[in-house]
Amino acid sequence: MKIVVTVKLVPDPNAEKRIDPGTKRLVRTGVETVLNPYDEYALEAALQLKEKIGGDTTVTVFSMAPESLKETLRKALAMGADDAVLLSDAALEGSDVWATSYAVAHALKKIGFDLLIVGGLSDDGSTGATPGALAEYLQTPLVTNVRKADVADGKLHLERETDTGFQDVIAPLPSVITTALTFGEPRYASLKGIMGAKKKTIAPLTVADLALDHAVGLNGSKTELLDAQPPAVRGKGQVVEAADGASGAQAIFAFLKERKLV
Repeated sequence: MKIVVTVKLVPDPNAEKRIDPGTKRLVRTGVETVLNPYDEYALEAALQLKEKIGGDTTVTVFSMAPESLKETLRKALAMGADDAVLLSDAALEGSDVWATSYAVAHALKKIGFDLLIVGGLSDDGSTGATPGALAEYLQTPLVTNVRKADVADGKLHLERETDTGFQDVIAPLPSVITTALTFGEPRYASLKGIMGAKKKTIAPLTVADLALDHAVGLNGSKTELLDAQPPAVRGKGQVVEAADGASGAQAIFAFLKERKLV
């Protein structure tokens, strides 16, 4: 069984984010690039499933990123992925969700998979739209917020998290799933894993390898960022002392009503 995990390379979540006023893109220069934290949970899910299934099951990490960030993928290999594929091309710069999903889906068709695991969000964009777009382009089922996964009788047996509880889902292969943060904390890369990652392959892909029917990058994107403003500086909080719970609740209600929030 071939499991593929999409991994996005994003600026350090703890770093200050800003938009370049000229290009309208996220400034990445001078900021450490890391694996998208949500994708680390997706990778953990893949590695757990590989351990359950055993046999010839493999885990491949796929990323669309600049060639200069290639070595950042070594962390995913050190965690236990068998190999990686990097789609890198100047023509992809400025791709929105539509163009990104279009290019990535064609790359995934080329490398093949039985199960695609995608992080539910990316720390930089946080649209949450890419998994659905990928499933549409790939014409496969999509199961979101998966917290447990297994394979039996050639089918996926999944437990997904909902707002009101859990759902048991059986899905065919191939399928696309996204993982919930309750799947399990991503494992740390061991020293042995780090050393072994240096010998694992990161196969290159370019736009020319995909034979795309539509443009990607800025020319192939359907959305355009016209302007961006930083959020207003938050003022000091208001402290209200109440004699009891009832008067405290009344003070909160009055505060919300004054701002037309209730």
